[in-house]
Amino acid sequence: MSVKDTISKWEYFGIFKIMTLTPNQKRYPQLVLLVLIVFFVISFITNILNSIIVAVKDSFELSLSAAGFLPFSFFIAYAVMSIPAGFLTERYSSKSLLTASFVVIVVSCIVLVLNPSYNYFLGTLFVLGLSMAVLQVIINPMLRLAGGEEHLAFNSVMAQVVFGGASFLSPWLYLELIKDQSLTWINNILPNWIPQELPWLSLYLFFALLALLILGVIWIVPFPKVAASANEQTAAISAYKELSANRWTYLFFLGIFAYVGFEQGVGNWMAEYLKTHHGYMAEQVGASTVSYFWAMLTVGSLLGLILLKLLDSKTVLLLSSSAAIVFLLMALYGPASWALVSFPAIGFAISVMWSIIFSLGLNSLANHHGALSGILCTGIAGGAIWPLIVGLAGDWFNLQMGMTLLLIPLVYIWSIGIWANPLIRNKTLRKTTQSKN
Repeated sequence: MSVKDTISKWEYFGIFKIMTLTPNQKRYPQLVLLVLIVFFVISFITNILNSIIVAVKDSFELSLSAAGFLPFSFFIAYAVMSIPAGFLTERYSSKSLLTASFVVIVVSCIVLVLNPSYNYFLGTLFVLGLSMAVLQVIINPMLRLAGGEEHLAFNSVMAQVVFGGASFLSPWLYLELIKDQSLTWINNILPNWIPQELPWLSLYLFFALLALLILGVIWIVPFPKVAASANEQTAAISAYKELSANRWTYLFFLGIFAYVGFEQGVGNWMAEYLKTHHGYMAEQVGASTVSYFWAMLTVGSLLGLILLKLLDSKTVLLLSSSAAIVFLLMALYGPASWALVSFPAIGFAISVMWSIIFSLGLNSLANHHGALSGILCTGIAGGAIWPLIVGLAGDWFNLQMGMTLLLIPLVYIWSIGIWANPLIRNKTLRKTTQSKN
């Protein structure tokens, strides 16, 4: 097959077109790749806490409540920074904000490595959360510009696959780093930077080095000099006031709050649950189960694309949330063998929830979608609240009871499939067939 025939074949699937520049509409494939890399880094840094929280708890001799403040410190930063980050994008270029965010990541990680304590870790997680919030606000519009509006859905799915893949890989990196308890290879390069009793700290040294590498990439990649269109600019304060008077804003904000809270509540506490209730070692079985949880979430998102072409999104949400309820109860109240299978199965079940809730929210209002997106992103703060609630309840009662409380956000997500009434519904193959007839 000739090169020309190969290119034509890829163009048929709509893949090669994403990475090419058309005469009428210039695209920036190098920026698409950069955005995917940034998604990978965000996921890697965000979800590693799921794997190391037990080790951190043991290292600093924390209670479940104190351990619950770790994800709280990280995710509460989204509530603080998401909307201000939108205003920053109006004054500064994407390249400048990306650079500043990764510089902050480098500095905060090095400060933690040099001052390994619970208080410094809380502060580091908060600062990292602020950086992640800014990155999230920057890269979504950048993906639309770089790849083109017509390819945004495809590129967004690619970003989700990369995000899930990074969350799958991060626990295995952790296992590799702690496999050599002497950490000889690190101490040969940076003598005595990583205490023998805190092997998980080497991850944050790795994050600092990774962020430095990304900084180099950012400075090499050329950025287009374009002004944001009116639709892409952050909405005026009047738009936020109008949205604050609309009940759908609050209902779908709570939906995002519930989803991220449930996702992180399960992700952060499953390793500790397997350790305390079934005696599994957190550094081996717990970390690998967390990895499988994210792997199944990635696989489920691909299946979800098919389901959303066959069924209404509300129906898919009802099915996925019902399955998640069943899997959670099996994980918490079944034997150990059920827990090892059910926790990853939860990841599979919830994989479509974020996309469906977010799209239902946007499609429930006729305008101010940019401002609404910023408000919905503040709902990521649910990842701060629900793991903390689980930890507090775990100290007062036990971790099984604490994780059972995660049924509350899950039932709320299920209810969205009942009461949501979007102005525009997702397009299915059945609707397309009916319209042709």
